[in-house]
Amino acid sequence: MDNQVNTQGYYRPQLPMLPTVFRVVGKIKETHDTWTLELQNVDKTPLPSFHPGQFNMLYASGVGEIPISISGNFNSQDTLVHTIRDVGMVSHALCGLNTGDFVGVRGPFGTAWPMNKLERKNVIVVGGGIGLAPLRPAIYHLLNNRDDFERVAIAYGARGPEEILYPNQIMEWRSHLDLMVRVTVDAASASWQGQVGVVTTLIPRLNIDPANAAALVCGPEIMIRFAVRELLQFGLTPDDIWISMERNMKCGIGFCGHCQLGSKFICKDGPVFNFSEAEQFFKIKEL
Repeated sequence: MDNQVNTQGYYRPQLPMLPTVFRVVGKIKETHDTWTLELQNVDKTPLPSFHPGQFNMLYASGVGEIPISISGNFNSQDTLVHTIRDVGMVSHALCGLNTGDFVGVRGPFGTAWPMNKLERKNVIVVGGGIGLAPLRPAIYHLLNNRDDFERVAIAYGARGPEEILYPNQIMEWRSHLDLMVRVTVDAASASWQGQVGVVTTLIPRLNIDPANAAALVCGPEIMIRFAVRELLQFGLTPDDIWISMERNMKCGIGFCGHCQLGSKFICKDGPVFNFSEAEQFFKIKEL
């Protein structure tokens, strides 16, 4: 797929409405309703370059398409990785695909996590539920370029122990002595021995200097609201916080207007926004 670079420096396909056929080459069950699909281009051509935080439009034949964040390591771009929760008709069809099945892919689209702006800073990654998936490429980048960053902390919350995303990988992340990983659940099972409470309770306990810190936040919007409030109380400024607002996206290129929020199109001007820019939207209830 031929690509062009827009004014923000992100790659966008020259034929943005034309899907490319990919084959499912791997499928991993993450939770009872969440699957990770590994996709490869059928014609073996090089994959379009993507940046952490961007998304693709995935098309299930005869059903429709939905935006799904890229959740793989952008240093290994021979395979596209997408983690999908079964919550609707299209996502149900995608989660039902098996190895060898085909899926249409458009993209990559959208803005990315500003990894270059985080260099020489302490970095706090805050994820809730499946919101860890769009953050995972950024975590890969932090680990692959560890010397470029100061202290790095991951605060992750799930509804219950059985809802924790990428549990084996979280254990591997915890083995890094230079990476702080904190996990909590809203409601614990009898066997759970970890933290109980919402993810925002982890932020004040992070051993990080907020004066030289930045944060990446992704999860349900109610969680984003409270996480940002806690980060501001912790000592960060709105300019220090980036959020991913993945909602109502339909075409991926700002054509249909379905995701318009004020003067912004989430699919084109986002999904990653600096909170100093997005704060105006969070001040309006029910927006």
